[in-house]
Amino acid sequence: MSLKVEQGEATRAALVDAAIALFTDKGFAETSTTEIVRRAGVTRGALYHHFADKEKLFRAAHEAIEKDIFQRARTVSETAEGGAVERLKAGADGFLDSCLEPAVRRILLIEGPLVLGWQRSLDFDNPYCARRLLRASVAELRPDEAPEPLAHLLFGALWQAGLVVAAAPERRVEMADALHHMIDNLFDG
Repeated sequence: MSLKVEQGEATRAALVDAAIALFTDKGFAETSTTEIVRRAGVTRGALYHHFADKEKLFRAAHEAIEKDIFQRARTVSETAEGGAVERLKAGADGFLDSCLEPAVRRILLIEGPLVLGWQRSLDFDNPYCARRLLRASVAELRPDEAPEPLAHLLFGALWQAGLVVAAAPERRVEMADALHHMIDNLFDG
């Protein structure tokens, strides 16, 4: 890899990291691009070289968080003992754990749908969305059914549980227990 490419990737990463920190602390609307470039230690020109506008930078910050959660939930799920139902519950637990983190709460759960729109939550195209993991689990557990409808319903329940946990961390265990009960009932686990 050339030095120029490495520098470009480092600049982009610094911008995303700065954006995550500022969007978490202040929110999308209250964060200026001036603050982002100052915190990242780059020029405004560097910002606009990598991102057309603040919304594109927010999308990159959102996707970085989503990717991290996806990878953690997948790892927890893949290493869980038991069958597919236990792996699904472990992945759900991993997601709920991440909802305790301020960046996940603010950027992913609260501001993501507002800034990026709800339509984004209806597709399976993003390679790092929880819906993909849920769809794979449903396909494994109910191979004779189309997995998307149930994956959407599970995603809705998981998302709502995440919102509850983000707003009231003391409810983490209660929400996990309810999700586990629902999953057991859906899949006769």
